[in-house]
Amino acid sequence: MKHLPIFLDIKDRPVLVVGGGELAARKVESVLKAEARITVVAEDLCQTLQDMAEKGSLEHQARAFDDGDIAGVDLVFVATEDEDLNRRVSSLSQDAGVPVNVVDRIDLCTFIMPALIDRSPMLVAVSSGGDAPIIARVLKARLETFIPAGLGRLAEFAGACRDRVKDAIPEGPLRLRFWEHFIHGPIAEYILAGQEEAAGNLLDETLASAGESGDITSRGEVYLVGSGPGDPDLLTFRALRLMQQADVVLHDRLVTDDIMELVRKDAERIFVGKRRGDHAMPQEEISQLMVRLAKEGKRVLRLKSGDPFVFGRGGEEIDVLSSEGIHFQVVPGVTAANGCAAYAGIPLTHRDHAQSCVFVTGHAKDDQLDLDWPMLVRPSQTLVVYMGLDSLPMLTEKLIAHGADPKTPAAIVDNGTRPGQRVVTAPLEDLARRAREEDLPGPSIIIVGSVVTLRDRLSWFKPFPG
Repeated sequence: MKHLPIFLDIKDRPVLVVGGGELAARKVESVLKAEARITVVAEDLCQTLQDMAEKGSLEHQARAFDDGDIAGVDLVFVATEDEDLNRRVSSLSQDAGVPVNVVDRIDLCTFIMPALIDRSPMLVAVSSGGDAPIIARVLKARLETFIPAGLGRLAEFAGACRDRVKDAIPEGPLRLRFWEHFIHGPIAEYILAGQEEAAGNLLDETLASAGESGDITSRGEVYLVGSGPGDPDLLTFRALRLMQQADVVLHDRLVTDDIMELVRKDAERIFVGKRRGDHAMPQEEISQLMVRLAKEGKRVLRLKSGDPFVFGRGGEEIDVLSSEGIHFQVVPGVTAANGCAAYAGIPLTHRDHAQSCVFVTGHAKDDQLDLDWPMLVRPSQTLVVYMGLDSLPMLTEKLIAHGADPKTPAAIVDNGTRPGQRVVTAPLEDLARRAREEDLPGPSIIIVGSVVTLRDRLSWFKPFPG
């Protein structure tokens, strides 16, 4: 280990920065977060530093560096293009026993600045010891995706309630058990989601019931998570985090294998998917299964394709959970309309083509489509139909019968955002025939409107053929 990793308290302590360019500004920005008193010595300042000086964030000495500037400071940063000056300041600082950092000159530094992941009061520092800063930056970027943005709030909340927990659960091992479950349980999730009042209420309940046992393991919860239309890269950070901590997963058939690979490896998996006319498990049973598992103290992940609240029956499920007193949270997903349209190069709205967009389901009940047809054929709007492939002949016939132009541009995005994506375009009157000819397997999204004509011109991103 080339460097000893430490964190310094420099609040209200004097820090010297030699140099007035953008490199110096980046150092100043970092040091300001630690609330140090900063003096910048430079004849001229870049605009960033000038703005900081005008706001009173730093003191500017508009002159050349003087050897006496080292006296009385706790840290020195050097960011100039003058090699002789860099060496001089470094040497003077070391002789005075003051830690010094010279930008991009590891040989002149007595300390280095790591790449920081700031979730104050939590900090994660990543460093290569100056050998490979690009690797440190890449690693930092990857870690950023796994560390919740609200982790600092969680740390502050935990710190604020430590004494209460100690009073309620005096025994050390039981209190440790409490904190372990606190970190992975619904209280922490409420905090990470920004619902601090709900977290406080739940903490009150938990401490009141924990008593001497410190047991909160009997309290389960449910995560309704949208997995998006198929591409794992479209998952949200929060979705991925909950997928990694669930005890049991209820998933439908449209959740891809690649996404299921990201679920915690030892989680129990229960398939609850549906096909037309073939429900592996009725909706009522799915809801009751979530209730039962949560009451057993398990963290239940209800993993849904697309978004839970866009034709995903998430509203029905949380209604049951709420009536049973089960804690839950909902994580939005990229809905199929947005994801498939983007990957097909079709904007759902456009100033010159469509000023509104309507989502409907094309799922037929008793071989009938009960839709507001006059509303669906209004001009200057885009119509997006979910689950409409099987009823496509009826759908196109009804739209034309209620006034839609048979030549209206239309598209089918089949297996959108997935490696097997195919896009079929045709006038509305020919769309059903083209779907039969292409023998599309589904799932599919149907897009009707003049925005479809923009596909070839605006399709900047075509990850898959078609």
